[in-house]
Amino acid sequence: MSHLKYPRALVKLSGESLAGEQGFGIEPEVVDRLVLEIEKVWEAGVRLGLVVGGGNIVRGAVASQRGMDRVSADYMGMLATVINALALQDALERHGVESRVMTAIRMEQLAEPYIRRRALRHLEKGRAVIFAGGTGNPYFSTDTAAVLRAIEMEADVILKATKVDGVYSADPVEDPEAEFLPDLTYRDVINRELAVMDAAAVSLCRDNNLPVIVLNIRREGAILAALRGEKIGTLVT
Repeated sequence: MSHLKYPRALVKLSGESLAGEQGFGIEPEVVDRLVLEIEKVWEAGVRLGLVVGGGNIVRGAVASQRGMDRVSADYMGMLATVINALALQDALERHGVESRVMTAIRMEQLAEPYIRRRALRHLEKGRAVIFAGGTGNPYFSTDTAAVLRAIEMEADVILKATKVDGVYSADPVEDPEAEFLPDLTYRDVINRELAVMDAAAVSLCRDNNLPVIVLNIRREGAILAALRGEKIGTLVT
């Protein structure tokens, strides 16, 4: 792993990244393409953690805005991340990537409960670990859960996989004049309210000196290139 700048990493995937163009549910072909990129990283010897959102099934924050009790809505969102994690694990193991799903909410028939020392042992044995169920608590986003797990697993970096090449001054889909921002500080992200992660997650990264790379998951080889230290996407430090 001497060629890797970041030998231990956590990849944060959105739930929507599993849905493809349909925008909801799970599209097997899309998941397979994602897994091919993850497989390259795993084969390179990266100690790899994964966190996947649940927005392709249910968004707790949106459900609560429509009248549902916020705590119930957030727990529904956590369960959605477990569904996605199981789909991701299935695809990974079909590609020969040994993996484990660990959940913040206990459900032993489906996955292992999250225990930090056990997670670290899985990483040491070369298994990819998929962290599901968010933090196990309402009112916390999966971005915050990803940062928390990255810190606990002693990751060198968080890779946030998106549909665009990095962070822009505005939404590049809606604003063709949006400026690409290759390097940012945590303070820039918070003060400019850039859509990288929520403020709690960014603050947690800042307090623990954990760099974040925002990149395009659709760009072939982008994840591995970033872990090798190549200039890919936007680096937040």
